[in-house]
Amino acid sequence: MGRTGTTRRRALMVTGAVAAGALTGCSGEERERRRTPGSAPDTARDAARAESALRRRLAAASGSLRDQYDAVIAQHPSLAGQLAALREAVSEHVAALGGTTRVAAPGTVPAAAPAAVKALAVAERRTSDAHMAALVDAEPELARLLASIAAAGAAHAYLLTKGGSR
Repeated sequence: MGRTGTTRRRALMVTGAVAAGALTGCSGEERERRRTPGSAPDTARDAARAESALRRRLAAASGSLRDQYDAVIAQHPSLAGQLAALREAVSEHVAALGGTTRVAAPGTVPAAAPAAVKALAVAERRTSDAHMAALVDAEPELARLLASIAAAGAAHAYLLTKGGSR
């Protein structure tokens, strides 16, 4: 007899579909419509500078999330097995965005392990939302990367909340 309800596979398929839907709206046309009449077109240097700043900002957000995973694992070693793969994926997101440096120390970690996992899920959602919001300003190649990272973050948040209830 098959499982009913939400499965991990179904959740990942839905987040992938959401990311693909978000990508269909990513184009330079929107940027052209927002430009005021008579303004000079963006130079390649300005575009590169803007993309670099966006990458740094989002790498810092993902780096902060990675550091939060490290703090939770340090405070609750029993969660290391459950969180190691998710933490590694977040670390790869930081590297893909070009960030490697540590961000300021994360806030306090809840004393109870379930509360710490819930706080991680909230942080994953917040970071995923930041990546989705940045899609509007990103060039197509970066937008694809951000959509992928945002979908992964949404899947992580799901796994941290409902995924552990099996």
